[in-house]
Amino acid sequence: MNSTTPAAANRWPPQIKYIVGNEACERFSYYGMRSILAGYIAGEVARGGLGQDTDTATSIIHTFIFANYFMPLFGAWLSDRIIGRYHTILWVSLFYCAGHGVLACSDFAGGVHGKLLCLFIGLSLVAFGSGGIKPCVSAFVGDQFRPDQSHLLQKAYGAFYWAINFGSFFSFLVIPWLKNHHGYSLAFAVPGVLMGLATLIFWLGTKHYVRVPPSRETKSAGFMKVFWHALAGGNRQPGRSFWDRARGRFTEREVDAAKSVGPILSIFALIPIFWALFDQTSSTWVMQGQRMIPFNLFGLEIGAEQMQSANPALVMILVPLLTLVVYPRLGRFASPLRRMSLGMFLASLSYVVVAMLQTRVEANAQLSVAWQTLPYIVLTTAEVLVSTTGLEFAFTQAAPEMKSIIMSFWLLTVAFGNLLVTAITKLLPGAAAGAAHGASVSTGRFYLYAGLTFVVAILFTLIAARYRYRDEAAARGE
Repeated sequence: MNSTTPAAANRWPPQIKYIVGNEACERFSYYGMRSILAGYIAGEVARGGLGQDTDTATSIIHTFIFANYFMPLFGAWLSDRIIGRYHTILWVSLFYCAGHGVLACSDFAGGVHGKLLCLFIGLSLVAFGSGGIKPCVSAFVGDQFRPDQSHLLQKAYGAFYWAINFGSFFSFLVIPWLKNHHGYSLAFAVPGVLMGLATLIFWLGTKHYVRVPPSRETKSAGFMKVFWHALAGGNRQPGRSFWDRARGRFTEREVDAAKSVGPILSIFALIPIFWALFDQTSSTWVMQGQRMIPFNLFGLEIGAEQMQSANPALVMILVPLLTLVVYPRLGRFASPLRRMSLGMFLASLSYVVVAMLQTRVEANAQLSVAWQTLPYIVLTTAEVLVSTTGLEFAFTQAAPEMKSIIMSFWLLTVAFGNLLVTAITKLLPGAAAGAAHGASVSTGRFYLYAGLTFVVAILFTLIAARYRYRDEAAARGE
């Protein structure tokens, strides 16, 4: 059958199954390792932990996440300019596997200092690998579809997003169980095996993939090239804009594409505070939960680390609920920026709930970790409103030539959000009243994050109200 027939246009490219399978295994490996990181760093030495205080654990975890989301700049440059997406994903994944291997071998290092060294080396390699492939994989999915198959992209990305949450959901349950029953070494080794499997699955699809050549082969200009030329183009002449200085060197299309980035970045600038809150589900929320009482669910003991599975489980429920049921009924009131504004306010509210729980914990109340379900519901709803909508906003508002760089800038908002957590932890140290070993897990700190986010949410709403969409359909939430 000819590839351009209607039947062929309605079939998914067969290679998509390799990319989705790779993503599910890779996310299992990443979140599985992250699920036990807080307990490992702040845990008792006698139980295999490193015995660090909660402030140190918080700083290490969020510096690691910052590196994860800063490295996509390198990954995007390497893939778009030099070797292409396929080779970037394949070769950088090997560093990823090596990082898991170093973490799994930390027991052989001997002593806390040796284990800390292994931790830093392992996390550095994982951050390089995970961050390096991050901007490439989702774009590589889109590369596989022909123009006459564009109507299949929404479902394909839906399957891709489900694979992420499917993998992370089970990792949050399985890896802490392995740690509890067989120790940290095996618990770190299994994510490494899954990352190796992810790389193998990706390689198996090699002969089927469509590969878009890097820009060094197509000779097209990217955002940074146009931007730096405009910046270094000398003094601006009267009546000419900043971007006019690049028009003599680049085509009108290239300049206008670069020009489209600025307004989007004005929206992105206020997003980091959201990620500062969201990514603490892997650090301060876990350490809070460790002072609570585990509960039993269908025969499985759910403790602080397993509670992290609530997020992907809720995402798999909320994404179809909001996308298929709620948004269509709200019409123009569900425009992307309105959804994101609501998400910011909900993120602030989730930390008010966490602070209220922490007040009880500091009063030595016997509180079940199941109570964390409440802030998880609020924060995960905020995630769907901010994160998935933010990607939609970025892709609809960016010029076609700028979609890769916009993805990198979006990931940078996650990086700077985690850097903000590290900065606050370093600048406001010391044991707070009721905090076991530091101020990171305390009522006051949680209220501080809630207040900061509430203020930023108001600013975001004001800026979003002045934003001009590229098309009216996006403004109506269509």
